[in-house]
Amino acid sequence: MADKYAVIIIGGGPAGLTTALTLASAKGKFPFVEGKRYLVIYGEYSDLDKALLKNVPGIPTGILGKELLKQIREQVNSYENVDLVKGKVVKAEGKKENFKVYLEDGKVFEGENLVLATGFHKFDIEGLNVEVVEHHNSPRPNKVMLKHNNNKVKDGLYVAGLLAGEPTMYASASGSGAKVACDILSEWAGKTVVVHDVPDEG
Repeated sequence: MADKYAVIIIGGGPAGLTTALTLASAKGKFPFVEGKRYLVIYGEYSDLDKALLKNVPGIPTGILGKELLKQIREQVNSYENVDLVKGKVVKAEGKKENFKVYLEDGKVFEGENLVLATGFHKFDIEGLNVEVVEHHNSPRPNKVMLKHNNNKVKDGLYVAGLLAGEPTMYASASGSGAKVACDILSEWAGKTVVVHDVPDEG
């Protein structure tokens, strides 16, 4: 059995990838993250695949969403403490420190914390006993979110992006992922933590 991941992130869109990127980039900045590993499980499709982005700060105007998604995956993949696995999650169970995630192809992964970032179209992962409610920030009907308290569904279980009720904008979803990562880091640290880099002086 492989080592248990510190955080398993289900969903490889803006929220899930930003969660992973923020967590991974904390390596070398805080002693409490040393040795921790992270997993992103992503599917065939993200809503970003069909997007054309013209209003996101810092991103070239008119970039195709699928191209941006590819770039972010490469950025996340550049960190040695993150694994990316393509697959469909059918079941997840357990509690903090002992989550198990089951893929359709039979693979099973273990994690100490779990982040759900699977979008707002549906939530069909069995085994977690979460409350699915109507998405209150969607311009389209019949979209879903999970009931949560400040992105925490229960101890060790977090929700990010559109599944957390964020508006259907790239920046909102991505920011939600960064917040969840900082919440996890802060819990590990026992105090508020953010991940900043500054230029080398010289």
